[in-house]
Amino acid sequence: MLWIPRLRSPASRMLLTCNQLVLPLCQVPLHQCLYSTFPLPRQPVPPLTQTMDRYLHALEPLVSPEELEQTRKMVEEFSRPGGVGQALQAKLERRASKMENWLTEWWQQSQFLESRLPLAVHSSPAVVLPKQDYNTWRGQLRFAANLIAGMLDFKAKVDRHTLLAEYMRGRPLCLDQYNKIFSSCRVPGPKHDSVLLCSRSRRPPTHVTVVRNYQFFQLDVYNSDGTPLTVDQIELQLLQIRNNSWKTDKEPLGILTSDHRRTWGQAYTTLMKDKLNRDSVRAIQRSIFTVCLDASVLKMAEGKYSSGMAAQMLHGGGSYSNSGNRWFDKTLQFIVGEDGSCGLIYEAATAEGPPVATILDHVLEYCKSPDSVRSPMTRLPMPKKLYFYITPEIKRDIEHAKQNLDILINDLDIICFTYRGFGKDLPKKNGLSTDSFLQMGLQLAYYRMYGCLNATCETASLRMFHLGRTETIRSASQEALEMVQAIDDPSRQAEEKLALMQKAVHAHSAYTDQALQGQAIDRHLLGLKLQAIEEGSRVPEIFMDTSYAVANHWMISAGQVAARTDCVMCYGPLVPDGYAVCYNPRPEHVNFSVSAFNCCDETNAAKLARGLEKALDDMKNLLPPPNGPSTPTP
Repeated sequence: MLWIPRLRSPASRMLLTCNQLVLPLCQVPLHQCLYSTFPLPRQPVPPLTQTMDRYLHALEPLVSPEELEQTRKMVEEFSRPGGVGQALQAKLERRASKMENWLTEWWQQSQFLESRLPLAVHSSPAVVLPKQDYNTWRGQLRFAANLIAGMLDFKAKVDRHTLLAEYMRGRPLCLDQYNKIFSSCRVPGPKHDSVLLCSRSRRPPTHVTVVRNYQFFQLDVYNSDGTPLTVDQIELQLLQIRNNSWKTDKEPLGILTSDHRRTWGQAYTTLMKDKLNRDSVRAIQRSIFTVCLDASVLKMAEGKYSSGMAAQMLHGGGSYSNSGNRWFDKTLQFIVGEDGSCGLIYEAATAEGPPVATILDHVLEYCKSPDSVRSPMTRLPMPKKLYFYITPEIKRDIEHAKQNLDILINDLDIICFTYRGFGKDLPKKNGLSTDSFLQMGLQLAYYRMYGCLNATCETASLRMFHLGRTETIRSASQEALEMVQAIDDPSRQAEEKLALMQKAVHAHSAYTDQALQGQAIDRHLLGLKLQAIEEGSRVPEIFMDTSYAVANHWMISAGQVAARTDCVMCYGPLVPDGYAVCYNPRPEHVNFSVSAFNCCDETNAAKLARGLEKALDDMKNLLPPPNGPSTPTP
């Protein structure tokens, strides 16, 4: 029998149960864990020389020849026999031999829990769903009831270990994240955050949080015999919540969770001094998930509806809209508007796009044909309203958080659109990866705007490995640079342009394969750097180099989150002068979201979106017609 070893790294202490610090699972038979129904391999540590060579290749389109030569000398010194790099590599390999996953806890800690930026816009992604076929409060409650029932149905599969195995390229994936999405919450701190995990406590939570008009309710969703409430029962309870949340003059306490993490951490300490507040906050944190019953927003023009809804899902619309109907620390929040708007937002320290998309697909499929069991009209306990004692100090914290969020919202420019020139099948029919094709379209659009390429990160899943999280796919390559320079060059023949486009797409696909196999460069470089920091050594010179800073200043954060649902994910840029682009390829079209910050005069989300459509059209025209001559259109 395969046993899971105990986690021993310091970062494991950041995982909390509801009342105390505990150690993660140890000596649990694999078939009783939710990691996978298969024994998965451990994530590898790539060879040092391989990473250094690929690092230099990744720098080629990003830095000048002089800077590249200077970095090459640093790399040679770092990786020489007996040098600093080889010593750190040996220690990293020892770490990997002793831990379940050498990277995941470091990654969660450094990328998320130590970040002090607000979760809203900067960190937590949102998903925008198609407008639902209701526009009244009764339809809102019925849809929310179906959604909750669908989530409970999915959770039952998680609890019973009956989830279907997931595969990528014929290899099984780790299912560990599903065990952490429910009944979990991020907890703010002045220097770093932590994660509260309650799903595997002795008495797992049996309630969800429902919030309406800035008022939070604890809704128990299981009967005394452990069976989940039916859709009818849940709808009746939501009606009770609606009838007890009419007042609109309540303080939007939830808006505190949108603030800078250090500021929210200080306000959290103040808030939790009062027992009433502690009990209410813990009820929210422990809940299985949260449902936000939003008020209708102002009507928008047809062409701007999806962009407006993206903003609503991402940040709630501001202090005068629905932002107070959020608890941004919560791992999973479903948003159900009275006007048919619908979506979700999730906290990325614990969850990632693909598992969330799987949950969403299940829930929406369930909503189409929910459980038809009619419930007996027995009287259920009234959902518990959660009260807070708002002191003048907390009131000031709320006002500051409202101001900061409104400034952030006004700074965000987000555009959602549907590209209808082709869907995910066209590149495949031409022997090209759809994702790589779209990424090269983005490189072309960016090059046309700025005359250069800059660091572009795309997220690859490492769930083929035990407890794997993510790796970075670098889309700005030397092959991509050669392609974008050629496409608009009138002296180049169409056949040459097509060949260079195919070469760039295949190069991106090859790097994607490397990333999926744990052989890309970014997580390895991070590990070497963190290994030096952990042992108190001086940070190696290659990590202080200008080229390293350029290579990690992500001007474009782009990614594919594919779902069966006709939806799109959105999030904010990683840097003030950058873009975030997300897409969901569908059979006949592609859903895109593009965001940028207004504070940067050089960025323009709408212009990049238009350029992306034009770039994809031009690349499509280079491909041979389906049943026509093989010569591409010039």
